[in-house]
Amino acid sequence: MTEYFGEFFGTMMLIILGNGVVAGVLLKETKSYNAGWIAITTGWFVAVVIGVFVAQSAGSPNADINPAVSFAKYCLRIYTLDKMFCFMLAQLTGAFVGAVFVWLAYLPHWKVTENSDHKLMIFSTKPAIRSYPSNFICEFIATMVLIIGVASIFGKATPSGPVSGLGAYLVGVLVWGIGLSLGGPTGYAINPARDLGPRIAHALLPISGKGSSDWSYAFVPIVAPILGAWIAAVIWRAVFI
Repeated sequence: MTEYFGEFFGTMMLIILGNGVVAGVLLKETKSYNAGWIAITTGWFVAVVIGVFVAQSAGSPNADINPAVSFAKYCLRIYTLDKMFCFMLAQLTGAFVGAVFVWLAYLPHWKVTENSDHKLMIFSTKPAIRSYPSNFICEFIATMVLIIGVASIFGKATPSGPVSGLGAYLVGVLVWGIGLSLGGPTGYAINPARDLGPRIAHALLPISGKGSSDWSYAFVPIVAPILGAWIAAVIWRAVFI
């Protein structure tokens, strides 16, 4: 049970810090308004590092904080089916609660921000150019890079594992690099809970001036990362094990 609490709290912290930096950049009259893409990708780097540490401290030593990672571990026969689904539920719930905290933290700024698309982008991803096949491919590739990168960090590159505490920073750097290199087209969800949990929060919360939650796009940041994780697991098993 403590593993699931760890996944919940770690994912919650991931979203508070990750979606929080997006809110600071996009909502008007914040001190970080218009800080740009470097601020967002760096904020997500920190969010991943702290999210991993919180998950581990709260009882989840693996600290997946991402259903795609949990699914890849199921494909690699590390997790049972029921454990994978329990992890996913904890991650989704944590992401939802984290998004609620972001809404509360920036409460006065929703009203002074007219752009409803920006408000949605704080909660969930939105492509720069909407092209479902291209958007799907981008999220698929980015998640495949994530899973192979994470597996390599904790695999043969460091046979005895990274130095204690270093793994979280290396995964954070990996996500930072994915954001800088592959995040431009779609906003790099690479995490179904990160997109779905806050999207549900956007739909339910009384956000001033909000628009549509864009459910027609929601399948891309859910299905593409899962498929990318599966292919990455197949590649890992065929090439690296």
